[in-house]
Amino acid sequence: MDTHFTKDPIKAAAYIRGGKLVVFPTETVYGLGANALDEKAVARIYQAKKRPVSNPLIVHLGSPADILRVASRITPTAEKLMETFFPGPLTLILPRHPSLPRIVSGGLDTVAVRMPALPVTRQFLKSARIPVAAPSANISGRPSATTWQSAAEDLKDCVHCILCGPPAAVGLESTVVDCTERLPALLRPGAISIEDLRTAIPEFSSNAPNAFRSPGMHYNHYAPAAKIQIVIHPGEAESGNDKGYIGLDSPASETVFGKCRTPRHIEEYGHCLFEFFRDCDRSGITKIYCQKVAETGLGHALMDRLVRAARSSR
Repeated sequence: MDTHFTKDPIKAAAYIRGGKLVVFPTETVYGLGANALDEKAVARIYQAKKRPVSNPLIVHLGSPADILRVASRITPTAEKLMETFFPGPLTLILPRHPSLPRIVSGGLDTVAVRMPALPVTRQFLKSARIPVAAPSANISGRPSATTWQSAAEDLKDCVHCILCGPPAAVGLESTVVDCTERLPALLRPGAISIEDLRTAIPEFSSNAPNAFRSPGMHYNHYAPAAKIQIVIHPGEAESGNDKGYIGLDSPASETVFGKCRTPRHIEEYGHCLFEFFRDCDRSGITKIYCQKVAETGLGHALMDRLVRAARSSR
């Protein structure tokens, strides 16, 4: 397939309206998008990613008014969260509109919706004038792509257009919240933490009884080719040219690792994690040691990705 690379969101939006697949940036990770109202176009997403069709997608929207094109109603808890966090790295689970193809929601009666904050993404979505269904722009099971170059590594031969934007500022997928019940529940941690969510709704639940409603929670993934091991201290990491290390604490000597990254703070850790995994794959690293962090704030999301990457790499 002849993939078109562009920095123009209006040109990329034309591909979406034409039923084509488009890789596009967001503040979390890059997405692989198609017209959410076109069942055949959405099916191409699953084919390109090699993603199980039971794993629902997130519908990306240009404005709050578009939500009722894909959801049958906006619940009171969703309204509160939208007022506080939209646009931003937050996905809400709502009752699905009957006209939305069921393939978008993995056959469920719910739909995941989000309004990205990145300006180029908002221009892309507003120019498309249709809801855009999109999971992360990577082959299913691989680390999510946080740059257009990484997305192209996985999907260049499967997509019609790549909108070349900046590296993802967050680097971890969006927070997902179920708003279909009386009390909202956190289904997938992300940049908006449970502590943040409770500033809007104090009775927020951190349990995830309906995690199957959330995109990205059905299967093990986020894993590079290398084996992942979580450590408390860098001294636990075995040195070697085929070993990698990433963590907030510096090892005694970075030269003993083939690849080494010591982020200055937890936000940088989350921002660079997936690209570090991919860089290790490019360099033939066979084992990556990842330092554990406290599970508060962004640390909850970071540890969620590390634990699942470690599980997937066994």
